[in-house]
Amino acid sequence: MPELPEVEVSRQGIAPYLENAQITQIIVRNGQLRWPVPMALQDAVGCTVISVRRRAKYLLLETEKGTIIIHLGMSGSLRVLESNVAVEKHDHVDIVLNSGKCLRLNDPRRFGSVLWQVGDVLEHKLLASLGPEPLTDDFTAQRLFDRSRSRKVPVKSFLMDNHIVVGVGNIYANEALFSAGINPKRAAGNVSLQRYKVLVEEVKQVLAKAIAQGGTTLKDFTQTDGKPGYFVQELQVYGKAGKPCPKCGEELQAMKIGQRNTIYCNQCQR
Repeated sequence: MPELPEVEVSRQGIAPYLENAQITQIIVRNGQLRWPVPMALQDAVGCTVISVRRRAKYLLLETEKGTIIIHLGMSGSLRVLESNVAVEKHDHVDIVLNSGKCLRLNDPRRFGSVLWQVGDVLEHKLLASLGPEPLTDDFTAQRLFDRSRSRKVPVKSFLMDNHIVVGVGNIYANEALFSAGINPKRAAGNVSLQRYKVLVEEVKQVLAKAIAQGGTTLKDFTQTDGKPGYFVQELQVYGKAGKPCPKCGEELQAMKIGQRNTIYCNQCQR
């Protein structure tokens, strides 16, 4: 898959509009997304949204008949609008609610997806093999250590593998590795259990801070109110190649790891 920018779905922002609302209509203007929008999605019409959950970067709208699975892909965005707001270019899918509002997917590159799963949504093929969520007790240093043995892949790529742990995107991986003092180029199998303990704590702290501040600001990220997030103001290294390291003052270095921008300090990260 090509490099994906970090596109955030704000479950907290969307949930108040959707939970306990009834779906009155689903409008599909262009169903040719990453995977074709299934005809069975129309089974959700007349259903009530019981809960809004997230698994990795998938937004899950649970109803009494099944679950709508939404992923934003490379350039998608979701907005909660009045259902009569004029349609814009690349507005592909509307989930219309009995409140008069709709959840609208805009996706210029059409790498997003809107799918339908009957039964346990976590058994869907896109979700079944995902690793634990990073802010849960299932994400542990012991798990990282065990899964990393004999792995020669750079620890940054290892940390961003959704089969190892979900939701640690490029920006977060840069920041956590810097805070933990681990060189992103180091082979995952050469990181000790003690250093993974530090890394796990730093990942949790970085993500918790990002969530509290609304996510990272990128050109194609907006919160549900259309405003950008502000976590970018707190970044220590990402986007700061060539600038002094905030810890030691040495010039921050830049390179590509797995085709992703990687910023690090040769002095502080070993």
